[in-house]
Amino acid sequence: MNTVSVKILEDLYYMGVNDRETNLFENMWPLPEGVAYNSYLITDEKTALLDTVKIIKVDGFVENLKANLGGRNLDYLVVHHMEPDHSGCMKTIMELYPDVTIVTNKKARAMIDDYLNIEIKNYIEVKNGDTLDLGRRKLNFVTTPMVHWPESMVSYESTDKILFSQDIFGGYGALNGTIFDDEMNFDFFKDETRRYYSNIVGKYSKQAARALEKVKELDIDIICPVHGIVWRSNPELIVDEYIKLANQVNEEGVVIAYGSMYGNTEKMADQLARFIAEEGIKNVKVFDVSKTHVSYILSEIWKYKGVVLGSCTYNNSVYPNMNQLLYTLKMNKLANHALGIFGSYGWSGGAVKELTEFASEGGNFEVAPTIVETKGTMKEDDIESLRALAKEIAQLVRA
Repeated sequence: MNTVSVKILEDLYYMGVNDRETNLFENMWPLPEGVAYNSYLITDEKTALLDTVKIIKVDGFVENLKANLGGRNLDYLVVHHMEPDHSGCMKTIMELYPDVTIVTNKKARAMIDDYLNIEIKNYIEVKNGDTLDLGRRKLNFVTTPMVHWPESMVSYESTDKILFSQDIFGGYGALNGTIFDDEMNFDFFKDETRRYYSNIVGKYSKQAARALEKVKELDIDIICPVHGIVWRSNPELIVDEYIKLANQVNEEGVVIAYGSMYGNTEKMADQLARFIAEEGIKNVKVFDVSKTHVSYILSEIWKYKGVVLGSCTYNNSVYPNMNQLLYTLKMNKLANHALGIFGSYGWSGGAVKELTEFASEGGNFEVAPTIVETKGTMKEDDIESLRALAKEIAQLVRA
């Protein structure tokens, strides 16, 4: 069986799928700890399935759905988000329960046609503020556009104060037996939660911050996201964590990311890291862009205020793997960061020029005035310039 079913409350079931097979989320972001796809079933006077899971896990998912329904029909399938890891089993569910009513918003309804090309027999369109009556429970819908797709929405059940939050409050990582927040140490998942946010939602942080303002107004006892932990004891913890992430509230520390062919730029990175440590900055992370996936570098940059980018020149341009990092950082609209720049070249420059251009257009940065560019290997003047850069970055990070 590849699906775990757990009773949350008397008529509410968690039906989650652990995916330890997929190597790359969205075929791009590494999943060394796997990922969970979460679906929920309400068995009130009316029955409602809230989202589905990725199609590769359909067999166990359907088996648990039938068991939890106990022979009852499925009245509603609520679609909060149309991304295929949550809508992948829709066609199967509609074939098993041909009279089911699809409940979603206008934009998601159009996406069902685009992605699945299936005929919908029964359909209820909901808008922001609409309610679906299930009996004792009623789902109140709140649209959250561009968090992180245009059709995204959440629903709130006021009887037991449950938020079905879609991708908001999610994280990477399979749930290894521990489903609820009070069953685990969140520190085990905290880095994977931040990496998920920075990789998937980060670009839409302004929209996420607005959505979180709506969420903060709700009286919430339980949060049921479609990835990661179900929060039933301390939902405020993940709400506060996401508010910090959405507003790019970072910590004192510096990430140095460099690209080096023959070691000259790497030597500069190590020397700079030492000087920053001498300035009293205790959190200093150094990454080789050719070794560490951009997913992890982005996550660490989201965590710490200082970021220093260094690149050798490659064909009169920035190093190709550094270029990928620059593209990813620019796409995610960084703010509240201090930025430093250094690099090296052999017979012709180019990398530092492009890093400087990134500083003006890649995000909202405080840029350290000292830019260090070395021809060949470091000279004494270059070392002193790196010392000056370290002082400036440390001052900006503390400010």
